[in-house]
Amino acid sequence: MTSESVTDETLMLRYRGGDPAAFDLLYARHRGGLYRFLLRRCGDRALTDELFQDVWLGLIGARDRYRADAPFGAWLYRMAHNRLIDRHRRDAAAGPPPSSLDETFDEGHDADATMRLDGIIEGHGDPARQIEWRQALQRLADGIEALPLPQREAFLLRQEGGLDIAAIAEVTGVGLETARSRLRHATERLRRFVGWPAPACPGPMDDARPDVTRPSRHADLPAALDSDEAPQS
Repeated sequence: MTSESVTDETLMLRYRGGDPAAFDLLYARHRGGLYRFLLRRCGDRALTDELFQDVWLGLIGARDRYRADAPFGAWLYRMAHNRLIDRHRRDAAAGPPPSSLDETFDEGHDADATMRLDGIIEGHGDPARQIEWRQALQRLADGIEALPLPQREAFLLRQEGGLDIAAIAEVTGVGLETARSRLRHATERLRRFVGWPAPACPGPMDDARPDVTRPSRHADLPAALDSDEAPQS
């Protein structure tokens, strides 16, 4: 069995049992998506760095209490959600989100994603098509920034965390229908904002979880807006 085929839940149980290599794999899988989620959610890089470290330290501190009766991603992003709420309560309000995906995809956790994103766009060959995709990417970034906060969080949990409807509901503390509605409205708003028509036969969104071996799911622009909602668990 390869490391890629081992589930997050199994890795967390191994880490709870004293295997530090299991933590390294979990960190590699989730660091990019978690960092982007926090950054796009709070909009401040210094605060994101602080919260990012705090979430991972919280995971380390809570490892003995971990139980694999829920998806690891929901457990991880629930910690991130709670820390954002706690910080916002202390600070009264968060700063504005980044105004550009170029700001989000710059250094550290997103350096590899930036290179791969450029490679995907430049791989189309046609310079006019490359410009069109970059403009669409910027419109998508602006659209995410313009979303109401509950819708933005639902969208980011889906796109960056790979969470399904049930996990989004659990993380944000709302019912299934509320989570589904938030994600649907976010997707519809972004379609209109970016300028793509809704597909004639919408299908389920890609279930692949983001990790450091591939760029943010926003790099695949049409796929990111290819469905009204995530599959139900």
